[in-house]
Amino acid sequence: MAIASINPVDGSVVAQFDAHDDREIEDRIAAASAAYRSLRGTDFATRAGWMRSAADILDADVERVAELITTEMGKPLAQARAEVHKSATAMRFYADHAEEFLSGAELDDPSVVGASAARTVYQPIGVVLAVMPWNYPIWQVIRFAAPALMAGNTGLLKHASNVPQAALYLDTLFERGGFPQGSFRSLLIPAAKVEGVLRDRRVVAATLTGSEPAGRSVAAIAGSEVKHVVLELGGSDPFIVMPSADLDRAVATAVSARTSNNGQACINAKRFIVHRDVHEAFVERFAAAMADLTVGDPMADTTDIGPLATESGRDEVAGLVADALSSGATAVVGGAVPDGPGWFYPPTVVTGITDTMRLYREEAFGPVASVYRANDAADALRIANDTTFGLSSAVWTSDEEEEAFFIRGLDAGAVFVNGMSISYPHLPFGGVKDSGVGRELSAEGIREFCNLKSIWKA
Repeated sequence: MAIASINPVDGSVVAQFDAHDDREIEDRIAAASAAYRSLRGTDFATRAGWMRSAADILDADVERVAELITTEMGKPLAQARAEVHKSATAMRFYADHAEEFLSGAELDDPSVVGASAARTVYQPIGVVLAVMPWNYPIWQVIRFAAPALMAGNTGLLKHASNVPQAALYLDTLFERGGFPQGSFRSLLIPAAKVEGVLRDRRVVAATLTGSEPAGRSVAAIAGSEVKHVVLELGGSDPFIVMPSADLDRAVATAVSARTSNNGQACINAKRFIVHRDVHEAFVERFAAAMADLTVGDPMADTTDIGPLATESGRDEVAGLVADALSSGATAVVGGAVPDGPGWFYPPTVVTGITDTMRLYREEAFGPVASVYRANDAADALRIANDTTFGLSSAVWTSDEEEEAFFIRGLDAGAVFVNGMSISYPHLPFGGVKDSGVGRELSAEGIREFCNLKSIWKA
């Protein structure tokens, strides 16, 4: 893919950029390595001051950055603004809590290990490569960069090739806040250049948010180099609705859970598993609410859903739906590519899905909801876990025994009860199975790229 901003509303090229050549790549790796030697010697209070300053800059730039996000990947402008503010909030969260999260622990009775004192400390490890996606072009990066920099690491960003302006904004953000030059730099490079960067001895670890194939590739390279990785990959999150649920709230939340970010989030609810007693009522209300959404110009305040970010992504979603419909499924709402320019796809609700259809197994990265009928709680859990993914999940019930049953049984990194899956700086984020390894956010996220060192004193 060319390194270019292409407006998904009409397919026009907004800006195009030359890839960094080998000399520029070397200069940026060297700068990040030099900055690490400086940054690791600073204290938490100094880093926190720089981080808060960078957060203030990001908040002040909200309109410019939000418009940039919307232009490059198509999400509604209001959601782009929310992404910017959420990112700044996470920066301040780590400024406030990094020292606490990395304080280590004292052994209460060091004599059990024959010592007068024994403790642990967390220390930074060096330059970390971040390979990031286009769907949250600021947030996905910040949720790695803020904890990494607060821990004393430095970062190199290989952003998605269709959001180069976001990458260039982030290239200078932390230095504008006060961090040493080179602390966080963007690499405008194609995917083929990632391996060379990751194999560089100065790069000690990697984090990737993106597709399962991309994650497998980066993990294989890192494994051969004995380097740590954190992977946040795809998701096919279940949204379970039981008879005791507040159906009105469940339906309203289901619409947001499926269509936020134009349906292009790993953590979006994608499979709606509804108990047979409320299945018909849920489908009727859900389909009506999806049909009421406004698809159009993402810069307009009245738009609920903008275009998908890329033409190939829109074609992939359309292909999944077409495959299901050709095999007997029903599109209650939507289900066809609209006429006209841009990479739009309508809110779609599909029922009658069987396990022979691609939509049953593959992640639909767009506003397409798959609805399944479950006979009981055990059947709902079976359907929910019948996937290679395990990122997040949601269950709607007012029955405490059902709640405990699903919390215990769902194969996922998170369970949201009577709510919508979302990421918070305060909670660890990540999945199981093919949804990845490791965790981002919270204390666990900042510790991922630290050396947990044991200290023993005679």
